[in-house]
Amino acid sequence: MTPFLTKLKDKKLILASNSPRRQELLKGLELEFTVKVNSVDESIPSDIPADYVAAYLSKLKAESFPDELQENEILITSDTVVVQNGHVLGKPNNEDEAFDMIKSLSGATHKVMTAVTIMDRLKRITLEDETKVTFRFLEEEEIWHYIREYKPFDKAGAYGIQEWIGFIGVSSIEGSYYNVMGFPLHLVYEQLKKW
Repeated sequence: MTPFLTKLKDKKLILASNSPRRQELLKGLELEFTVKVNSVDESIPSDIPADYVAAYLSKLKAESFPDELQENEILITSDTVVVQNGHVLGKPNNEDEAFDMIKSLSGATHKVMTAVTIMDRLKRITLEDETKVTFRFLEEEEIWHYIREYKPFDKAGAYGIQEWIGFIGVSSIEGSYYNVMGFPLHLVYEQLKKW
């Protein structure tokens, strides 16, 4: 464990995420943790503004654990959404949806919003981060190549910035790169230092 988080040495961290990217990033903080995921209905109520969806879903995931946490356990949940023109772009269900999403991001700037909820038996806090990402104009053939080769059906907005489409398409970014990957590590680290 990193010497900066020694206060957590008697705690057990639980990451409630199947995302290989989040698991890899949390390991990067030199922390040991287990992965445990509860099934949650991620339907979004129609009256929630797009900018609050990530926080809503992150809290919803945390609320599925309340009676399961032991005294020495800390739970971390997270959710990431892409917001384009006030609309949430979730995970695409098929190639056509993925194409439409990436096409809408081409030549434009969008927001990536990630919320992280950290909770133990006594307290809960939700942190949020926002990053602006700009894509250059993408050719349709480039979009189709990415979809068929990388199958981004588990990614909000149908893309991963750490993949080919990010290499060739992202022309600027304002904010945390890791937030776009789905985990604002700087915020998680600062909060765990205080825990």
